[in-house]
Amino acid sequence: MSHHTIKSGYTQLYERLNKFPQGAPSSDTLYKILELLFSPKEAKLVSLLPIKPFIAKDAAKIWKVSLTEARKTLDELASRAILLDVEQDGESHYILPPPMAGFFEFSLMRVGGKIDQKILSELFNQYLNVEEDFVKDLFTRGETELGRVFVNEEALSTQNALHVLDYERASEVIENSEFMGIGTCYCRHKKLHLNEACDAPLDICMTFSTSAESLTKHGYARRIDKIEGLELLHKAKEHNLVQFGENTQNNVNFICNCCGCCCEALTAARKFAFLNPVHTTNFLPHVNESECNGCGKCVNVCSVEAMSITSTNNPHKPKQKKAIVNEDRCLGCGVCVNVCTNSAILLKSIPKRVITPLNNAHRIVMMAIERGTLQHLIFDNQALWNHRVMATILGVILKLPPIKQIMASEQIKSRYFGKLLANY
Repeated sequence: MSHHTIKSGYTQLYERLNKFPQGAPSSDTLYKILELLFSPKEAKLVSLLPIKPFIAKDAAKIWKVSLTEARKTLDELASRAILLDVEQDGESHYILPPPMAGFFEFSLMRVGGKIDQKILSELFNQYLNVEEDFVKDLFTRGETELGRVFVNEEALSTQNALHVLDYERASEVIENSEFMGIGTCYCRHKKLHLNEACDAPLDICMTFSTSAESLTKHGYARRIDKIEGLELLHKAKEHNLVQFGENTQNNVNFICNCCGCCCEALTAARKFAFLNPVHTTNFLPHVNESECNGCGKCVNVCSVEAMSITSTNNPHKPKQKKAIVNEDRCLGCGVCVNVCTNSAILLKSIPKRVITPLNNAHRIVMMAIERGTLQHLIFDNQALWNHRVMATILGVILKLPPIKQIMASEQIKSRYFGKLLANY
């Protein structure tokens, strides 16, 4: 009977997590992960929390406990990076992040702690890399993806640099960030416990804004200044790492410096390239055959196997090789440009620009519409009605193309909602 009660709490937590646009497919492995990260009581309590940000008073009302007890529980969860907590107008506001990018990564963003990180790493590997349902669900559903690739700025020509928008540069995110932290790379830390890690730097994953504030407060990240942030970008370039960050133009919360052997996002991009699991940059590499000597350096550093070597079919030089680009797989990161000693590879703009959501709200609403979970954002039974949040959601929807508005209306199944869109 006790096992049934415990399982019930984790089942409710699983259902709560799947109200996010990026959910967590059911699996025995998932339940084992949740059992490591949450006590049975915590699982039950967290399953009742709103999707939207909330304060301790809201949790106390939902949990039917005193404000003091609610605040104590919330602060304990925030201290373990299960929740994010941010000070606004002198009061702590809390939010339960999705598993990714969220508390899955946070659990391994520092070395040590009370949780057995080797066991947790093995479970993450089983759930994400062996079973794969979670990764497929996260990266291959819908047109709007969680993350995007930033172009390697040192690979840009003078002419290309004129066409790169500020939000496409990782350096601009750093320059404009009021709060920045650096944490342990979840992916390489996980691989370290599996004895499969590469030699790329471990402490090089960047967080910004409210996420950085909360993670640095509780020791999951270290606050750094803009100078160190820019130095880390150069360090990433030296290790041929790809900048993969949140798919928004404004208020980017994270930028990871990724390798193809450890990174979950790049592994997904390599395995499921035909499903476009990661938003690319607005560039593609172009090989100048007259300059290429077929050395293969570009092939060795490409994280998604978009570069290969083939014969030039030159009858006078039968052994001559050249590099070719598989544009359907390429992310447009520019890492190959940086390693080409003959300057035979240049980045060129793609004909049609990749669309990047304006902000986090825009991305989440788009993902929710495409994945059929918009109703969870609007009709959140645990949350007190918040007109500002509703206005934000509607503001995004009303600016979408008609076909997306129809998809949204169908999900809400509300005459009022349909009329509102029709009268816009």
